[in-house]
Amino acid sequence: MKKDIEITKPILTVNKWKFIVWLFIVTIIMFFAAFTSAYLVRRAEGNWTEFEIPPIFYYSTAVLLLSSVFMHLGYKAAKKDNFNSLKLYISITFVAGMIFLVMQYMGWTILQKEGVFLKGNPAESFYYILTGLHGFHLVTGLVVLFFSFLEAFKMNIHAKNLIRIEVCATYWHFLDILWVYLLLFLVFFR
Repeated sequence: MKKDIEITKPILTVNKWKFIVWLFIVTIIMFFAAFTSAYLVRRAEGNWTEFEIPPIFYYSTAVLLLSSVFMHLGYKAAKKDNFNSLKLYISITFVAGMIFLVMQYMGWTILQKEGVFLKGNPAESFYYILTGLHGFHLVTGLVVLFFSFLEAFKMNIHAKNLIRIEVCATYWHFLDILWVYLLLFLVFFR
């Protein structure tokens, strides 16, 4: 009598941190989709002021995109166990994120000098809200970067343990893509 062989199906698992970051990203996408939809509906109602977006917002975009390049270089350094480069690239990414936030603040200051205020026309309010909410999410990205930086110094990020840097890079690249989307949206739907 032959013994029945049980065939087990492989269980598909997802790392909990990757799942959490992707769930957070989907939530943010839905959040900004709702805001951009509200923007379009309100814009169609009229009483909409058009204003020029100060050039500093375009320069800050370049800084943020450059930060993504360094984040990617940090990830590659982690894959090769190049700890010094990993620390350097995460540090540069963090500093570039801070510079982006300072440039955003400077852009808001320029807008206020030009008479564009948060409590002004709905177009003005939406601009501050959308860019401010992105800035808030970028701060959360900086927190994630900071903890990745600490883990890099403890040498807990390396070729055999890339989860932390993968999650950090995924979130950071998403924030960059989100900003490019928002800026293009605000430029083309003024």
